[in-house]
Amino acid sequence: MQAYVLVLYYSKYGSTKEMAYLIANGIEATGTAVKIRTVPHLSTVVQEAQPSIPEEGDIYCSLEDLQNCAGLALGSPTRFGNMASEMKYFWDQTTSLWLNGALHNKPACVFTSSGSMHGGQESTLLTMLPPLFHHGMMIMGLTNAHPALSNTKSGGTPYGVSHVSGPRHDQSLTTDEKSLCTEQGKRLGEIVQKLNR
Repeated sequence: MQAYVLVLYYSKYGSTKEMAYLIANGIEATGTAVKIRTVPHLSTVVQEAQPSIPEEGDIYCSLEDLQNCAGLALGSPTRFGNMASEMKYFWDQTTSLWLNGALHNKPACVFTSSGSMHGGQESTLLTMLPPLFHHGMMIMGLTNAHPALSNTKSGGTPYGVSHVSGPRHDQSLTTDEKSLCTEQGKRLGEIVQKLNR
């Protein structure tokens, strides 16, 4: 099986999904294969189970998708400074992978979007890291080699790329943010290539 990077995201209003695809483009630019996956919406009242394949959009991530990846880009919108409960719920189901060390020494990065500048982007990125550390993954961020990281006015961070979508979630990604998404993907793809030689 060809080595691939898993781009796993949850998105409610579309910004995190757009970032996921830009990161995937950066990964593919290095000649590394990509699988893009999402997780289902959660409901406080379960009336019926979600189908295992959504009617539209990206396929839901399976434990096998995660287990077999050579690297991971993990994205979630900000929910009061934390990753979304949908993504947290997915990671809560990964104990079997933790027990067999399936993700040991695989590189990973994180990304997020929020509705406001002070929505907790950096703390969200940090809350996404503990599951990855527990799984033995190698964490990477963005370096200051990319001028966009210093120039951006609405997203960035050395912890991982971010975006402010505005209170109505109608603010598009800036040129700097798009550039940073692509660069983060390229960096992850290059590391995967080096590790899989």
